[in-house]
Amino acid sequence: MITPELRSLWIAGLKEGSIVPYLGAGVLSDVKSKLDGRSIPATSDQLILAMNNGQPMAPKLMYEFPRAAMNVELKKGRSAVTRFLDTTYGQTQWTRSAFHEWLKAVRPPYVVDINRDVQLQDSYSDQPHTLIVGCARIGGTAFRFKLFAWDGQSYSAIQPEQAALNLPVLFKPMGTPRPQPTYIASDADYVDYITELMGGFAIPGPLKKYRQDKQYLLVGMRLNRDSERMVMSDIIYGAKAEQPGWILLPEPNDKERRFCKKLGLEIVEADIPDLIGATAEAAAA
Repeated sequence: MITPELRSLWIAGLKEGSIVPYLGAGVLSDVKSKLDGRSIPATSDQLILAMNNGQPMAPKLMYEFPRAAMNVELKKGRSAVTRFLDTTYGQTQWTRSAFHEWLKAVRPPYVVDINRDVQLQDSYSDQPHTLIVGCARIGGTAFRFKLFAWDGQSYSAIQPEQAALNLPVLFKPMGTPRPQPTYIASDADYVDYITELMGGFAIPGPLKKYRQDKQYLLVGMRLNRDSERMVMSDIIYGAKAEQPGWILLPEPNDKERRFCKKLGLEIVEADIPDLIGATAEAAAA
């Protein structure tokens, strides 16, 4: 349950940057295509079905999107997965999510979003910001991120030492179609990215210092899949030791309870509507 006191604590922390929102697929649950009304594919199952023309894949491939994407990559090439994600998130027109409208009013200075859509970037398009995009399996560098500066009109590539952390920082570890289509999708992508994330090469140096002692509010996340759990554990590394944060998790299962206890995350058995019940105008006040 989210008490009024807890909601006020979260909103104050989100605004000042001491609490960092960490966004999962659930924040897009109400998003529809403007053309035909279909839901945006955001969860693992939705992505697999969309990638396979609405048809289920073999049970072992339905387990998790990275596994299904690896199968497509092996059969049709990596570009086939990239084209699917570009078409889905870069070319299709979608309605705005209620959560992103709420978050736009709150304006946290640092947001982590593991979805591959552009709604978060759209929310901050009216002000300069720094964009961090995860990448994998690229030659010529040990780093597994790309950095961009938004000046209010367009993105330009920058180096880590140029990252302006006094501006809002948007971290898209699983990629985005904008400004350059870059994605972490297949098993091979995840293996490479997580390996370098654990080694410290997937987080820009300035962000490693900036993120120290932050608390996190995980929204729209389930914690049943190893890939997402491993990415999250490393991204929130250095969180406030005595209270790393909270997760909105309706009806958590035993596996999720054990994992949250291990990390020190407090489970709040509520969902997004319980959080954004306060109007965006009230949140912005």
